[in-house]
Amino acid sequence: MRLASDYEPEQLGRQVHLAREQAFVGRGAELAAFHAALHGSHSVLYLHGPGGIGKSALLRRFVQDAAAANRPVVHIDGRGLVASPEAFEAEAAPVLRDPRAVLLVDAFEQLQELEEWLREEFLSRVRMGALVVLAGRHAPDVRWHADPGWARALRVMPLRDLPPAEARALLDSCGVPEESRERVLTFAGGHPLALLLTAASGGAEPEHELVTALLDQLVGEVPSAAHRQALEVSAHAYVTTEDLLRVVLPHDAEELFRWLRRLPFMESGASGLYPHALVREILEADFRWRDRQGHAAMHERVRAHLAGKVRTAADPDVPGAVAALLHLHRGDQPASVRDAHSTAEFREEPLNPADVEALVEMAAEMEGEEAAGCAAFWAGRRPEAFRVYRRAATGEPVAWFAWLRLPGPDQEELAADPVVAAAWAHARATAPLRAGEHLAVARMWLPRGRPGGRALTAMMRWRAVGECLRSEQMAWSYWALPEHEAHEHLWRCGIGRIDVRPRVGDAAYDLFAHDWRAVPPQAWLERFGRTTAPEAGGGAGRLAVLSRAEFGEAVRQALRHFSRPGALAASPLTRTRLVTERAGRAGRDPATALHDLLREAIDALRDDPRSVKLHRALAVTYVSGPPTQQLAATRLGLPFTTYRRHLTAGVERIGSDLWHAELYGVAGPRHRL
Repeated sequence: MRLASDYEPEQLGRQVHLAREQAFVGRGAELAAFHAALHGSHSVLYLHGPGGIGKSALLRRFVQDAAAANRPVVHIDGRGLVASPEAFEAEAAPVLRDPRAVLLVDAFEQLQELEEWLREEFLSRVRMGALVVLAGRHAPDVRWHADPGWARALRVMPLRDLPPAEARALLDSCGVPEESRERVLTFAGGHPLALLLTAASGGAEPEHELVTALLDQLVGEVPSAAHRQALEVSAHAYVTTEDLLRVVLPHDAEELFRWLRRLPFMESGASGLYPHALVREILEADFRWRDRQGHAAMHERVRAHLAGKVRTAADPDVPGAVAALLHLHRGDQPASVRDAHSTAEFREEPLNPADVEALVEMAAEMEGEEAAGCAAFWAGRRPEAFRVYRRAATGEPVAWFAWLRLPGPDQEELAADPVVAAAWAHARATAPLRAGEHLAVARMWLPRGRPGGRALTAMMRWRAVGECLRSEQMAWSYWALPEHEAHEHLWRCGIGRIDVRPRVGDAAYDLFAHDWRAVPPQAWLERFGRTTAPEAGGGAGRLAVLSRAEFGEAVRQALRHFSRPGALAASPLTRTRLVTERAGRAGRDPATALHDLLREAIDALRDDPRSVKLHRALAVTYVSGPPTQQLAATRLGLPFTTYRRHLTAGVERIGSDLWHAELYGVAGPRHRL
């Protein structure tokens, strides 16, 4: 490599070199490690990181620093060298003769098949004092670490994204206008190549040509269509496991998972694999652009799998399962992707009695003495409702969350907590609870405005959403947040603020509500990620929430209009969860679904010997359709009063069975609808 001093002032090479110098920012730790190695701290540096992360730029700086130290330099580019021991040794020979030589190998992934030979044979012949730097996309083979002989001679340096300050400095050097920088940083994060390419495009929204260029550089060619699909799943999902891959690629999941985990831009956590944030973003953008229908089909298969995981997860695993599910519905929120794995600093546990004192102290500090008394009341009355969040490193409790499941208004609870009193008042005035239903109130105490608050809020949100998706018979859920606190994450979830603002002492709260009977979990998930604030528990697609009496009357009217599709279409039953979910599954309009549901409910009575006479009265009256009930009684050979008794009992039975199905999602215990 030629340095700036090697060029005449008017030569193009000098201009290119100076531009590269101007665009180089950061990497202080890596430069310090190289300087130390020049003075004997290590004999081999192994630098690795995904494509475009800045390895070549860093090696060019190493060349300069080595030259400044009067060290002879050999710079090999693996992309232009035959991967054979003979070819490599011919190029790298100076480090076998000269103890001051520095060998820099770029694109070592192109020479990866030489790694064992290099470790076992070539490097053992390098002169003491010489320095070898290997830079490639892949991490070193584990045998480097397993060999005690390399423990002191080798230093491995993974190269990461630039931190925010250095990413901004890079944009400064490129002359990106101030008004465009946030957009560039949102897309590119701290990835140097993405920053440079986006800056070169003027900082505008990334065009597909830019996405394609980044895909070529960061991902490159893949072995097959199945490998491409595995990549697309990993980009769409929060984390990827072998069982998740099996949902989309049932025959190749094991092999493809092994391939994914070896990719240089893939990272691993406790729950599975996930790609570098930028790789995730461009793979998603390319897939949606290239095959929107295929993207939607993959989304549905993964979503169904993850929704099932939420319902069946053990309690400690619920937040992680919810995070994975909600990640699919993130929409155009790249920041949520970058923050997706930022919660490892904390862990969630059930409340320990020893933590109550710290809870009360935090509540008093953040919201006042009366709020502290309220926290103490709930910790004593419903300790099972609490979760405590601890720093993973120290076990220190830093935040608390309570999911208060309330089957009915309790005078002591109403008096102790104005927030709960306000929730009950709103539910009674808006859509009262029906028999067997309950409401829930989410309360949280966390150190607002301090480091980690965003991650803690996310963990609490995952816990609360998990409770909502797993609860049976929950009518309303309420979230209480200190007044004027940012709440974008709630309305993005379709949870609207109500007009009531309860106070606990000097602390005022905003209260957010959702009616799960009006917008049940599946419909709620489909609405997740919208960017306009909804009405509380309402909006388009809202379901009808009927009382028991209203439901029974609607069933009676629907039976009378059984043979009139137009009249059935106007029935409030067509907007109940029972009918809309049935219509969705069958791909039919709600009126047809209601007609079929009523017919099946009538037919189900025929299977119960005790209800055969009810079935006959209903079938003759509503299915056969004689013009009058008197004719129906005659056809059945019954006195009119007996016929009316059977018909009334049959209508009530149908109403009872359908009401049970509306509330519980299944029909009554004796009949199947």
